[in-house]
Amino acid sequence: MLKKEVKGMLTERQLQIFRAIIDHFTWTVQPVGSKNLLKESDLPYSSATIRNEMSVLEEYGFIEKTHSSSGRVPSEKGYRFYVDYLLKPKKLSKEDRQIIQSVFQADYDEAEEVIQNSASLLSELTSYTSIVLGPNSAVNKLSGFRFVPISRQQAMLILITDQGHVDNHLVTLPIGVTPSDMERTVNILNDRLVGVPLDALETRIEHEVEELLTKHVENAEYMSEILLNTFHRVNKERIYLGGKTNILNQPEFHDVAKIRGFLQLVEAEDVLYDLFRDIPDGVSVKFGRELNNEFMDDLSIITATYRIADERVGGIVLLGPTRMEYSRMLGLVDVFSQDLTTVLTKLYHENQK
Repeated sequence: MLKKEVKGMLTERQLQIFRAIIDHFTWTVQPVGSKNLLKESDLPYSSATIRNEMSVLEEYGFIEKTHSSSGRVPSEKGYRFYVDYLLKPKKLSKEDRQIIQSVFQADYDEAEEVIQNSASLLSELTSYTSIVLGPNSAVNKLSGFRFVPISRQQAMLILITDQGHVDNHLVTLPIGVTPSDMERTVNILNDRLVGVPLDALETRIEHEVEELLTKHVENAEYMSEILLNTFHRVNKERIYLGGKTNILNQPEFHDVAKIRGFLQLVEAEDVLYDLFRDIPDGVSVKFGRELNNEFMDDLSIITATYRIADERVGGIVLLGPTRMEYSRMLGLVDVFSQDLTTVLTKLYHENQK
């Protein structure tokens, strides 16, 4: 059905009243009746007319009565109609644009830093919870290793990917492992594993690297064990959170069980990744029960993807109450998607030199 035809379900008067109800609930979180709506808006209609039109909107399922009040609030169906057919994206304010530019125009050496900063900034600008899905293992390939001795018994194993991510792992060195062992191990790894996807490292070590370690490294068994244990812990699919508990400041979160469930959800990174990994290209909105998670019922997400060198590698998720100010939030998520793509692509090309 065409947008114009769907929008034509409502008269212009009903559309005006519906928008006024959306605005009221966005800023007050309170149900509204016809008299209050007339007082606080510039609607050119009588209270009786507004009341009659609200009855029609309720019949359509766009607004609904709450248990605790005779007023009405927008329904999930109403919000879907509003976002799909009525919403006009809001141009970012000069202040928002300047704050965003100050972060994305900074100099970055690592992809992880810019991704985490973007998640933190998005949560600060919205007061909601932001989630950025990092590049998955299919597009993360190894570009180098380093062993940095810290003491006689410890060293830092550093993995660098072609996306500019640096993964540091503190490892314990068994007695007898020498700097020579580490140097030869690094040479073998850089020779054999550079360009290999992270999710294939363990297999390559077991079937190719272990044999070379045995031939050229005195303490080969120890070094092989260190490598396998480290690569097993490599976080192939990363989640970067901003304002993890921001959403709990919203009036919708007053139920202790719901708060506990939400906190458990955001702590389970693998669950979060699975929940949001298939977000569509472009900027889109999903509501409550569309998310198929009981702790999301009063929430909505605005999502967008970002790319590196024309390849889609991750996603941005803004998690807020269903009554969020969509016009501004959609604009913010869209800008973050574009700017993150620009910065990460620049880093990628610099790392290829």
